[in-house]
Amino acid sequence: MARWEPDARGRLEKAAMELFQEHGYARTTVEEIAARAGLTERTFFRYFADKREVLFSGSKDLENAIVDIIASAPDGALPFDAVAAAFEAAGVTLQERRHFSYVRARHALVAAHAEIQERELIKLASLASAVTRALHARGVAEPAASLAAEAGIAVFKVGFEQWVAGKKPRDLAEHIRAATDALKAIAAGTRAS
Repeated sequence: MARWEPDARGRLEKAAMELFQEHGYARTTVEEIAARAGLTERTFFRYFADKREVLFSGSKDLENAIVDIIASAPDGALPFDAVAAAFEAAGVTLQERRHFSYVRARHALVAAHAEIQERELIKLASLASAVTRALHARGVAEPAASLAAEAGIAVFKVGFEQWVAGKKPRDLAEHIRAATDALKAIAAGTRAS
C-alpha cells in the first residue's frame, strides 16, 4: 500500500457507496471500505468518525456556504428571502458536486436505515442552528430568526425530495424555488401554482 495517494476522502466515499450498494449498508464494515479504497482503517478515521459520516461528507462545507450567503445578503433583504436565496444557491452547489445517480443512491440508503435518518436529522438541526445564528448576526430577532431558519430547512427538504423523486434530473434549485413559492403562497393565504 502506498504511503500517500491523492484524494483519499473521495476514494473512501466512492468505495463506501459501492459496498453499500453491493452488500448493504449494515453488512459493510469500515475495514472493507478502507481496503476497497486502498487505504487503512486509520486513514478512514482521519476523515470520518464512522461509516454513516461518509454519507454526509461535505455537509459542513455546505453549511458554511449557506451561512456566508446569508451574511452577504443585501441589507434590506427580508430574513426568509435571504435564507431561501442561500438554500437555492446551496442546491446549485450540491448539484454541481454530486452526480444525480449518487444522490439518488444516497437518498435510498437514508430512507432505508433509521440510524442514517437519525444522523441526517442531527445534521439538519445543526444547519438550522447555524442559519439562525447567521440571521442573529444580521440583527434578526427571535422568533423571526428561528422561524426563517426552520422554514428554509423545510423548503430545502421538500425541494430535494421533489428533485430526487423526479424521473429526469431537473435543476435542484428550481425545485427549491418552487417549494419557496409554495410556502410563501401558503403564508399569504393564497393557492400555490
